[in-house]
Amino acid sequence: MGAITFVIRIFASLALGLRSVARNKLRAGLTTLGITIGIAAVVTVTSLAQSARNAVTAQVSALGNNALLVFPRSSRSSGARDNVGSKLSELDGRALVRDSTSISAAAPFLRASAVAVYEGENANTSVIGTKLDYLAIRSWKLDSGEQWTTNAEGVGEKVVLIGKETAKQLFGSADPVGHEIRIGRFYYQVLGVLEEKGQSPFGQNQDEIVIMPINTMRSSVIRTRPGEVHGLLFNSTSAETTKRAQTQAEQILRDRHKIAEGEEDDFMVRSQAEFQKLQETIFGTLTLLLVGVATISLIVGGIGVMNIMLVSVTERTREIGIRMAIGAREADILTQFLLESLVLATLGGILGTAFGLLAVTGFGKALGWEMRIDPSSLLIALGVSSGIGLLFGFLPARRAAKLDPIKALGRE
Repeated sequence: MGAITFVIRIFASLALGLRSVARNKLRAGLTTLGITIGIAAVVTVTSLAQSARNAVTAQVSALGNNALLVFPRSSRSSGARDNVGSKLSELDGRALVRDSTSISAAAPFLRASAVAVYEGENANTSVIGTKLDYLAIRSWKLDSGEQWTTNAEGVGEKVVLIGKETAKQLFGSADPVGHEIRIGRFYYQVLGVLEEKGQSPFGQNQDEIVIMPINTMRSSVIRTRPGEVHGLLFNSTSAETTKRAQTQAEQILRDRHKIAEGEEDDFMVRSQAEFQKLQETIFGTLTLLLVGVATISLIVGGIGVMNIMLVSVTERTREIGIRMAIGAREADILTQFLLESLVLATLGGILGTAFGLLAVTGFGKALGWEMRIDPSSLLIALGVSSGIGLLFGFLPARRAAKLDPIKALGRE
């Protein structure tokens, strides 16, 4: 019987709370506005953060399987940077594979920006001069056509592979394979079109690209010292050996470049994991900042609920006195006003979740991201809004429960 009585009292208090909210629709709506905005912001921000992380992970994965990059680092002499160019060479790339136990392949590359031309159509592209291992390391397949041969790579034939976006800008819907494009004064035969890669972790469109043999690029696009390269791309034998491959690469290059102990390296080795960690750190900081702003909105909304409930207690003092006079206990009054504030906060949470879903859908279409909301995050959002209702509703509820029935009945 005790349990049944308790349930009946809870439902009676809930009914009174709902009736009070229904009597003051405008005030209830304005009260829940802060919580609605806060919950909508939290839902939207968390979904955007997760989608951004997924996008970054996909971009980093597009670098290849267990890929690492070596970049030149300019040295300093008497406070000024030197102008001797990159100290990396094709021989360094060969040494990485030959002298290590954890590196499976390496590809040197040169890079430049250029305008590709075909029958009056222009496309601004990144031009990469490299070797076939570059495509293998990056797991970059062809959408159509074929790769150049090892012989073409050795003699520097004027052949290229182009990205999807470059192909679209120059050829529209036509098949580029077999046609010739012009870069500068020279013409190059298009052997194939690369599959779509999208944005790189560095913010570049990887589909606006032309890739050619490194000897071809060195002889016709840019001039370098014999064997000089702008960077090296290599991969480890497995995900587990990536760190060891990075350590071995650093040691091999230090030995080859005759860098003494304590001297600064003239190169940098970066792994996919480092790129991803950096990006996640940036997004994590931004997410915390935005969630902090949304949390302030929730606190403001909670204070709004508390203020309105205090006003409600003052307005309904006589009603509280009558309820106490006919047998209502302090616990009944406390429960009534707690549930009323809970109703207001939960209503704000439901509306905020709905607006958050709409905002996520809109952002997904605008940004072209596949955005999903974890159902658990929705439950957490509703739980937070309900918790705010209980937390900020406790003081008004306690004040109502502690009223003196005699004084309350005498209140006009």
